[in-house]
Amino acid sequence: MSELDLLVSEGRNPNSMGIDMMSTHDILHTINREDSTVPHAVELVIPAIERAVDAIVAAFNQGGRLVYMGAGTSGRLGVLDASECPPTFGVPHGMVVGLIAGGPDALMRATEGAEDRSEDGVADLEAIAFTARDVLVGIAVSGRTPYVIGGLQHARAIGAVTVALSCNPVSAIADIADIAISPVVGPEVLTGSTRLKSGTAQKLVLNMLTTASMIRIGKSYQNLMVDLHASNEKLLARAVRIVMQATECSAQQAEAALEASNNDVKLAILVQLTGLDVAAGQAALAATGGILRRAIAVSSA
Repeated sequence: MSELDLLVSEGRNPNSMGIDMMSTHDILHTINREDSTVPHAVELVIPAIERAVDAIVAAFNQGGRLVYMGAGTSGRLGVLDASECPPTFGVPHGMVVGLIAGGPDALMRATEGAEDRSEDGVADLEAIAFTARDVLVGIAVSGRTPYVIGGLQHARAIGAVTVALSCNPVSAIADIADIAISPVVGPEVLTGSTRLKSGTAQKLVLNMLTTASMIRIGKSYQNLMVDLHASNEKLLARAVRIVMQATECSAQQAEAALEASNNDVKLAILVQLTGLDVAAGQAALAATGGILRRAIAVSSA
């Protein structure tokens, strides 16, 4: 028996044994039924996700970074989540980093053999000057990818917080990491095709890690993305709508506030709600660590 035979994610799913004989209708319903089990699997590991979020928030507050590391689908999902943080939350590029075995070319073209070199995981972390202030999330459905193992071992050795995200309850990366997040989604509809349920579970967890962490450091007001970077017409229209929703002002007032604040959504809301001028609003946000609720409270006292 090989090591793969012992992995939950590599088992055969009894619900899809005859999938090659199914109609399109039945194939799709089978996939959908299996996908519907994923959120519950993620729910069961929320305590571990919570620990990871608290560690990420602590790192951000100390000037550290969140770094994802993975191979294949896992690596691509990490890079995707990292790349969406700057436009969504207005954070600088490099605050959340995605590393994939094989480098950027692996995003578009399968270079799966790259995952077998643990030394590449170490080299990629050294290339971004990874330090003990950062948090490393190693992503591997199997939990046994050498590239990720090498990275986690290096990060652990220098004193950084390490997180393992896999879909197998007992794994090598879980043994290495400080925090193990292991949503068990069971065998895939197509045996071993872990871009399916396992990939969906990973995406849900990564969404939770960054979204919750960004909320905790003040990147939202109510449930609005107030550090949105309005870099195109669609996002500028969204910025206007956010200011309107947060302040109950007119579109014209929102546009004027955004223009005065150089399209800084958070500052525009503060100015509109409190009547402060832009300079005073900037000072209030600086004094409260960029937390809009605190700035409003201080300015309205």
